[in-house]
Amino acid sequence: MRSLSLLLLLSCLNGLLSAKVLHTGQGQPYTDLTAAAKAAAPGDTILVHTGTYRGDQSLGSLQGTAKKWICIIAEKNVLFEGGTAAWRGSDLAYLHIEGFVFAGQTGNGLNIDDGATYETPTHHIRFRQCIFRDMAATGNNDLLKLSGADDLIIEQCTFLNGSKGGSGIDMVGCHNSVIRQCRFENMGSNAVQMKGGSSNIRVEGCVFKHAGSRAINLGGSTGQAFFRPADATWEAADLKVHSNVFIGAEVPIAFVGCIRSEVMNNTLYKPGRWAIRILQENRDTARFVKCSDNVFRNNIICLDDRVSVACSIGPGTEPESFTFSNNLWFHKGNISPQLPSIESNSITGKDPLFRNADKEDFAITGKSPAAGTGYRSQYPQKDHAGKKFLSARAIGAYEIK
Repeated sequence: MRSLSLLLLLSCLNGLLSAKVLHTGQGQPYTDLTAAAKAAAPGDTILVHTGTYRGDQSLGSLQGTAKKWICIIAEKNVLFEGGTAAWRGSDLAYLHIEGFVFAGQTGNGLNIDDGATYETPTHHIRFRQCIFRDMAATGNNDLLKLSGADDLIIEQCTFLNGSKGGSGIDMVGCHNSVIRQCRFENMGSNAVQMKGGSSNIRVEGCVFKHAGSRAINLGGSTGQAFFRPADATWEAADLKVHSNVFIGAEVPIAFVGCIRSEVMNNTLYKPGRWAIRILQENRDTARFVKCSDNVFRNNIICLDDRVSVACSIGPGTEPESFTFSNNLWFHKGNISPQLPSIESNSITGKDPLFRNADKEDFAITGKSPAAGTGYRSQYPQKDHAGKKFLSARAIGAYEIK
């Protein structure tokens, strides 16, 4: 069993030693998740036993409370396979979801939304140690689709083999959320997209390997009917991308109609075409502000001969409003990046001396030119490995060993 001690711990955390455990699966009182979700009450735990289950399950409008979360826990080796979506749910609240594998869906892996009631979003959902993989589609199909969802935590999850036209995580009108310590590999359009009025989202401590055309899409292009809030004047705002490692992708970082967002203390290793893009895809100039006032700071960027232009700039943007500082740019051809505004305290032409980049080990020592040369900032507080940055912090995703 995934662990009776875990269930007891969850009950204690909820203060509900009398809360029910709804045993779910083959030969159990509840044969599938849909049935268990209909029966669950605040404070209960839905325990899904080992097995492979069909997709197209419904969480309905399942809601716990702030003091009585509902936990949906996989016992061990629990796979939801196929279906248009593995699970669907609308107007959800206070759910902890842990330990599941979702694979082979034809629409979206999971589809969670606010039921088009923008004033009452889905909220307080935690995903932990789940695997989303192998989309059975090639279009705009996402491994995890979130629309109108606030106060999310997505941690220690893995996203593999996304649809060619889709995202690993697609967030439309989502707010006040964290994506941390996740791994994204072999994505399509992007690994993480935050658009449609999304704001106050942190992406931290993740690995992005060959994570699509744009590994992270800070913004995007959203139909006006889908914005949350409905009167947002930007695609995304106040996003933080901290202490991540990017390997490959056509472009690791795309600023697309976003404002006041920060990309800081990341390592970008050998992107395929550009390091950064600055774009404005929603062209309604009467309503939307231009992509502007964003920060790119304390990053290590290692380029090879596939990249001739480090920063691609599209029309309708204000790239001169961006802040670039304390980045280390390394190209064996000693090519300096051409940026849209003056970069302060940049380092060019010096090898960051990774411990073993071929084995995805991007740690550095005190001998690296990235050591102690970062812009001094309170955030991010921790590096990719969870170590606290020093007051004279390093450039890149790792503090010195």
